[in-house]
Amino acid sequence: MMDPSFLLMLSNLLHFHNHLDPASSLVSDSYAPSSSSTTSPTATLSSNSAAPLLFLTIASVLSYAASVRSSSSTSSPSSSSNNNHNNDSSVDHSVSAFRALTTQHIWNMEAPMRDTQWRSSYGLSYPVFIRVVDKLKPHILQSNLSLPADYAVAMVLSRLAHGYSAKTLATRYSLEPYLVSKITNMVTRLLATKLYSKFIKIPVSRRLHETTQFFEELTSLPNMCGAIDGSPIKLLRLPPDQELHGHPSAYRCRQGYPAVLLQVVADHKKIFWDVCVKAPGGTDDATHFRESLLYNRLTSADIGWDKVINVRGHHIRPYIVGDWCYPLMSFLLTPFSWNGTGTPAQNSFDAALMRGRSVVLDAIGLLKGRWRILQNLNVGLNHAPQTIVACCVLHNLCQIAREPEPPMWKDSEEGGPPARALESEKSFYCFGEISRQALAEDLRQRLSSRRDCALLMTFFTWKFKIAVEEFWPNAPCHYYAHSKPGLLFFMEVVGVKIAFFKFPETAILITL
Repeated sequence: MMDPSFLLMLSNLLHFHNHLDPASSLVSDSYAPSSSSTTSPTATLSSNSAAPLLFLTIASVLSYAASVRSSSSTSSPSSSSNNNHNNDSSVDHSVSAFRALTTQHIWNMEAPMRDTQWRSSYGLSYPVFIRVVDKLKPHILQSNLSLPADYAVAMVLSRLAHGYSAKTLATRYSLEPYLVSKITNMVTRLLATKLYSKFIKIPVSRRLHETTQFFEELTSLPNMCGAIDGSPIKLLRLPPDQELHGHPSAYRCRQGYPAVLLQVVADHKKIFWDVCVKAPGGTDDATHFRESLLYNRLTSADIGWDKVINVRGHHIRPYIVGDWCYPLMSFLLTPFSWNGTGTPAQNSFDAALMRGRSVVLDAIGLLKGRWRILQNLNVGLNHAPQTIVACCVLHNLCQIAREPEPPMWKDSEEGGPPARALESEKSFYCFGEISRQALAEDLRQRLSSRRDCALLMTFFTWKFKIAVEEFWPNAPCHYYAHSKPGLLFFMEVVGVKIAFFKFPETAILITL
């Protein structure tokens, strides 16, 4: 069937032709004389006017165009519907599909396969996802959201895990972009406020003792309870200058891109026990630290750390470690130098301190590797802090649940001038200097003792081995390394267990 719009256009052309050349009218015209008869095609072609030929040419072109249009219009709906059907069948993010997955299909899957699928989609395993939903569901229900709570949380987690924009997620979930942004803001705000105090806690009591013990095994420095560092979170875009009060350069970090600054303190399990996002990317670490709640609590002795040890006659309270961009305090120890120009005792202390600091670098790398939205944050500047803190809460949930660690995101190395103590921090600086020197000298002495023990162990092993070989040339001997206090080495000769112990004054050989 011919397109009605084409018929109307053809009729208008015919009337226009009759108006130009009434003598060669192609159809009867009410405006033409009644005595005129219908002309033949040959008469039309032999007319003195060029209008008939022009008309036939235009009519042929329009007829061809109409036929092409009608065929394409009839075929396009079917092809369009086929494409939509293929897209929907490949990835269905509707509420009904999600509900079928979570209520029917999920329990028929084996746990490893199920959790792998959920990690690839939402950044964490299904049991951890259910835990997050259970914590947030009462608060989401109070917001009168038209979507189910678990569906809303899953949508936000997929955005945080993959870094999707609101527009991309809206297309996937058949929602309006403003609604996706609204749900993202709501869920991240709940994570950053309602769950922060439950999963980001300063270590005290038993956890404090466990943390300091691990750091001592890692660094040989006693009473270390955490490591602090800052990291710029790249912003996809900045708002107009007028919204930044004319200071857009304040958000340019040392790498040159717009960012906000994240400050975290991590323990030996790469779990954050303090998070602060209060400064633009151009702020130095020392200034950001002084603006944080942690600084106020530490300077006011508001944290109940009762674990005090004695090192060379000095009382050492629990402390955190950072690089030279942070000020030296009694509760925050930093290296003596950044280039190894100190004394042997100071250089040994710096090396040990940087081993302890490495845990916070790994924790930040895991954070950005697991929640990839932090690699290029595509939310508004007003919602950036709560989104970052929400990712830190989710990071801790994954670490506590011992989720598999994803590949770490590697930031470029940052540098900066050494921080100086303020006038109001002089007393903290003096105590920090005394504590740092005492710890360095104590570490140097203990390292020397360990070298002496190693030499003594080598001597005893050599002497005993010679004695055994002289008495029994082919005796099988086995040597075992040991790390218990005072135990030099442990060996077994022909089923007889022998241990060498070193005490302050002598070494004792015991046959077990």
